[in-house]
Amino acid sequence: MNRPNIQPASDLAAGVTLPPLVASFIAHAANFASPRNAAIRLRAMVRGNEFFLIPLACIVGVVAGLVVTVMSEITQIAHTVIYGIPLDVRLSATVQVHPVAALAAPTLGGLLLGVMEWLRRRWQILNAVDPIEANALRGGRLSFRDSVIVSAQTLISNGCGASVGLEAGYTQFGAGVASWLGRLMKLRRHDLRLMVGCGAAGAIAAAFGAPLTGAFFGWELIVGVYSIGSAAPILTAAISAALTARSLGGAPYMIEVPPVSAILPEQYIPLLVLALLTGMLGIAVMVFGGAVERLFNRWPLPIWIRTAIGGLCVGGMAIITPQVLAAGHGAMITDIGREMSASLILTIILLKLTASLVSLASGFRGGLFFASLFVGCLFGKLFAMLFPLLAVGVALALDPTTSMLTGMASLAVAIVGGPLTMSFLVLETTHNLEVTAGVLAACLVSNVFVRTAFGHSFSTWRLHLRGETIKSANDVGWLRSLTVDRMMRTDMAVVDCEATIADCRREFPLGSHSVIFVVDNATGYRGFIPLLELFSSEYDLGASDKKAGEIAKCPDMFLLPSMNIKVAMAHFSRAEAEFLAVLESPSSLKIVGMLTEAATTRRYVEELGRAAQGVLDLS
Repeated sequence: MNRPNIQPASDLAAGVTLPPLVASFIAHAANFASPRNAAIRLRAMVRGNEFFLIPLACIVGVVAGLVVTVMSEITQIAHTVIYGIPLDVRLSATVQVHPVAALAAPTLGGLLLGVMEWLRRRWQILNAVDPIEANALRGGRLSFRDSVIVSAQTLISNGCGASVGLEAGYTQFGAGVASWLGRLMKLRRHDLRLMVGCGAAGAIAAAFGAPLTGAFFGWELIVGVYSIGSAAPILTAAISAALTARSLGGAPYMIEVPPVSAILPEQYIPLLVLALLTGMLGIAVMVFGGAVERLFNRWPLPIWIRTAIGGLCVGGMAIITPQVLAAGHGAMITDIGREMSASLILTIILLKLTASLVSLASGFRGGLFFASLFVGCLFGKLFAMLFPLLAVGVALALDPTTSMLTGMASLAVAIVGGPLTMSFLVLETTHNLEVTAGVLAACLVSNVFVRTAFGHSFSTWRLHLRGETIKSANDVGWLRSLTVDRMMRTDMAVVDCEATIADCRREFPLGSHSVIFVVDNATGYRGFIPLLELFSSEYDLGASDKKAGEIAKCPDMFLLPSMNIKVAMAHFSRAEAEFLAVLESPSSLKIVGMLTEAATTRRYVEELGRAAQGVLDLS
């Protein structure tokens, strides 16, 4: 029996001519499914509709929660191996540590970080940019490589016992991942800044197990403003990060306090006094921190040895009390519920602040977020203890826990910033709205006092010491990128200083220009003459003899192409002029353009409107 000759399907398809419509459909389907086109369409969706920022923020939050958990476990294992403590005990909560380990671990860790800093300078690698600086000056652009390095250095610093917290590493990595994803999606400047805020918010939410705290951290400290459009992405990132950390073992910096009673009306005044005192303490910490950093920079020592010396100093203090080691979370939880003398509290406060400032000034990586919470908590406890002695004749006692929470939040506001952030941390810690209301009032008092008397938080103060002028994460990068050479006109009217007024009037009739600029072929720019002034009647007599150089105004006031719009507006204000020349350089005095005050102001308002568009968009 003969079997039929069956051809493979591929051969049949090869010999079949498809109808044009079917062939076109298959070609379009293949093109639609290509990875490159899919990526393009995905970027277009994210850029074109803010709804698609929410899934992106959720991814960032999950990554942030995972990173926080992994970094916390690594440092806890390092503490267990180096200091010989149980795996379930915090380093700062131990009664004592071996003196050799206390001295050797921070010193060797500092030596490793010092070598890394020496190599960075030798290879001329720029300093890493933190999320606040990235959002304020760079439109949310963070180097992912630098973020990984900073997080690794924070791990080394905290792992060896330096008196710094991991929160700086958490936020740096979370914001770095968010910025990398945002640039991959080619997000606009406003959306990229928002994603950086999502990364930082997720990191703090995961660290404290407090989504609202993380969200307001992102708004107040990283993005700089709150807007309706940013609410959903940042809250999504914070919630997803907190849930991720909780599912992986819990928040590493979660704060547990005993039940708190409501704040009585008569207790508000003492708590506001406490807020003022913590504001003063916060300013003192920032000023002293700058002084310690200048001291380390002035020492005639190799850069690679400075951090080791800082670690040795921290180790010496750790022999007195281990509570100065690492972030201080274990010590804070221990000290909240135990009886302590005033002298012991004051000693721990001074040692912890000194250890933290020495650690940061000498080159360890980390943050003061949790250190400020810890010291503020002890300061509040000390205030509640001494209040009956200070307020003689006042029959009023302060609840120690309430006082500790108020001191904790208000000192953190003074040093870190973010009154709503710290208030929501208290709310999510105590679940007590009445206590939170009192803490919020104290935070506002502390914040206003520090802003009025000092003007900086610790993060922006350190940037100020490096020469930056920013005071928050508000986007001012566009101010620096909008320079005079982008705004100036080159069709200016120029006349020789030897030309007479009559010659100038003939060459430049009324209505032809607003101003003419006077130059000298030998010396360069000599000033300007408004055209209305040129035709003033006071110059009619002697117009054929008087030179243009004799009536030129503001010869010493001019702009340079590299000046930004803020500097240009300040020059207009000082010159009290409507026009200024743009010179090539102060040495050559060669005129290359002109700029008017009206055009500068109009451009400033336009750019300010674009920068605020995301804030004012309530749709």
